[in-house]
Amino acid sequence: MFFTTKTPNRSEENCRNPVSTTAHKRLVEKIVAIVAALAVWQVAAILVDQNIILVTPTKVLVKLFDLVQTVDFWSAVLFSLSRMSLGFFLALFAGVFLAFFASQWRPIDVLLWPYMAAVKSTPVASFVILCLLWLGAARLSVFISFLMVLPVIYTNMLQGIKSTDKKLLEMAAVFRVPIRRKLFYIYIPGVKSYFLSATGVAIGFAWKAGIAAEVIGIPKGSIGERLYEAKIYLNSAELFAWTLVIVVISVVFEKIFLAVVKRIYKRMETV
Repeated sequence: MFFTTKTPNRSEENCRNPVSTTAHKRLVEKIVAIVAALAVWQVAAILVDQNIILVTPTKVLVKLFDLVQTVDFWSAVLFSLSRMSLGFFLALFAGVFLAFFASQWRPIDVLLWPYMAAVKSTPVASFVILCLLWLGAARLSVFISFLMVLPVIYTNMLQGIKSTDKKLLEMAAVFRVPIRRKLFYIYIPGVKSYFLSATGVAIGFAWKAGIAAEVIGIPKGSIGERLYEAKIYLNSAELFAWTLVIVVISVVFEKIFLAVVKRIYKRMETV
């Protein structure tokens, strides 16, 4: 009697691994969306037929290819990336710590409320102009990124901490669980979704606010300076190229950061 081994076909493999199928589908959808957006852009640029107003994506890519071959390009990217990252991480740590203390002592929450509300409701340009007088152009983007990110992190983390399972906290209080264990086994897992959501939004805020600060302050050797110069000389291709660079760096930074955070959470769950 002979036994034959059935080779699973692709559809059966996909059914067994729905996560990879969903991820592949999302990737395809994003690629299609990008191609469609580029097609609309190309058609619009052809219809307008004025490079100063709207340049074609092909010309932008050619300009970008020229830029990436220069030392000044990488110097500007490094300059702005280091400052946006510093502002983001300072706000991240400050927001998490302030949210934790505010959740434990209500007076801190009450005292911080007007500052957070003011930052969230005031236009970025107002803070940029004020801070330019105090700090100067070189450090401006760090502080503005910090200022815009802080309320996002603080508000989301405070809400996440307040939403932590009360029964777990009561049990920890009964058994006198040390604060360190409560942090690692109750609070940190409990705020996971809030933390991921807040940081995903905050990274975009950091780059938008930071680049706006650079365009107004014009620190030497920054992406903001290159954007300003492109506008002054009506170089639309370079303006779009630098805008594309900002978008790509922001998205890549967000993806890498969230991937690292998710991996850390996964390791914590296995401990």
